Amino acid sequence: MNTASPTGAGHPEGERLQKVMAAAGVASRRVCEDLIAAGRVAVNGVRVEGAGRRVLPSDLVSVDGKAIQLDTTKIYIMLNKPVGIVSSLADDRGRPDLRRYTNEFDERLFNVGRLDGQTSGLLLLTNDGELAHILAHPSFGVLKTYIAKVEGVVNQHTINKLIGGIELEDGLIEADKARIIGTPSNGETVVEVTLHSGRNRIVRRMLEEVGHPVIDLVRRQFGPLHLGSLAPDAMRDLTKKEVGDLLTISRGGSVPDGDDDGSEAPSDD
Repeated sequence: MNTASPTGAGHPEGERLQKVMAAAGVASRRVCEDLIAAGRVAVNGVRVEGAGRRVLPSDLVSVDGKAIQLDTTKIYIMLNKPVGIVSSLADDRGRPDLRRYTNEFDERLFNVGRLDGQTSGLLLLTNDGELAHILAHPSFGVLKTYIAKVEGVVNQHTINKLIGGIELEDGLIEADKARIIGTPSNGETVVEVTLHSGRNRIVRRMLEEVGHPVIDLVRRQFGPLHLGSLAPDAMRDLTKKEVGDLLTISRGGSVPDGDDDGSEAPSDD
């Protein structure tokens, strides 16, 4: 964080920082004033001291390095997409698509990235176009974790191949992490794969290449978001912490990585 800005610096036409923070649900206005006075708040990367600072909606505000969303019109929805739904807002082949979910909102929502029709799991819906573009762009490389049930008995040698790199028709691909979950049974194995690539159907193609075609595939994690116990076909609002984590990484910051048990881009599964 850069050197503190002087009290009252900012935009004379803007709202007082503590008022905007309180409206965004950070804390009460009095507590927000205390956070500012303690040097825990930054605007556009510069630490603020003194409650006279004014800000605009375009300013980037963080508390203890965690970004907060000042624009209360932004919506962030986690969907547990079921099998059979394509990740499109208007499928040209008439298949069931995401409109069955987005039509519940007055605002126009976008899906961040895609899951193919036979893959279920975590999909983010939002009207924050800037955030959606950043997180879905291939150069950003947000980490995604999948649980795959595959044909055959997977061994550690195969796991090492997934991590070490596999040559596919569109180039080399490496999993960031991979592991076997439980004990293989009935000629099937459950594998967890984490990777940042956004290439088309990449998890299915990787596992097919090492001789273990996918039977069932679920995305459990997208960046700092975890599917948790959200039921298939269900939606929920992101928590303030989850929104803050997303905004933080989209602005180039980092958040602790947790474990979970369990413009449109090509589907990245």
